Amino acid sequence: MNSPIILEVSGDYALFSRPEMKVERVSYDVITPSAARGILEAIYWKPQIRWIINRITVINPIRFTNIRRNEISKKASSPTAALVAEGGNGSLGIYVDEERQQRASLLLRDVRYIIHASVHILDTRLESGGEKAPANEAAGKHLEMFKRRARKGQTFHHPYFGCREFPVSFTFHEDESTLPMPHDSLAGEKDLGFMLHDLEFDQNPKTKAVKSTTPHFFRAHMTKGIIEVPALPFKI
Repeated sequence: MNSPIILEVSGDYALFSRPEMKVERVSYDVITPSAARGILEAIYWKPQIRWIINRITVINPIRFTNIRRNEISKKASSPTAALVAEGGNGSLGIYVDEERQQRASLLLRDVRYIIHASVHILDTRLESGGEKAPANEAAGKHLEMFKRRARKGQTFHHPYFGCREFPVSFTFHEDESTLPMPHDSLAGEKDLGFMLHDLEFDQNPKTKAVKSTTPHFFRAHMTKGIIEVPALPFKI
């Protein structure tokens, strides 16, 4: 598949939490498509576009490690936050010393991936006049903006692998001839089981407020370190 964006990402640690693990965090074997999309959005994002992950190539061997971290046992409730936002009485503060808990996490270490992605245009209206531009013209404009920012290392916020304490280093590749090859341990085929594909947001068409969120999963298969990501199962 021809992908206009080829981004190499790496880091010392990564945590792509499995949703079925309720208390202590356990990572997927590899980066999820939604986490890969989040990295691209950290570099360049506009409300008129959505990044589509086409392929993920795993470069380094899959290795795990255990750590223990201090976390809090609760978060501010949505009703309380809404009450405070409307000028009511309430407290959003959490006393860390009273709510602190130590929890184990099973992390990935020394990770390195190649993300192949393309851009999907949600709204081709130009900023001036509200006229519509051809979809391919709009896509090309956004792709060039991403490439310029990625070459310079510019980001809206620093991308991370699942948790903010696991930062991402990235390199933009112009073509596939400069890409590193997957490690020998990744040869053959591997069934990675069901993996989070992406989240579907049900929005109010007038206010754009999110009414509900639906996770979608897919059966991930890795062949020689390459995971072909299927098309999104919902309309965007």
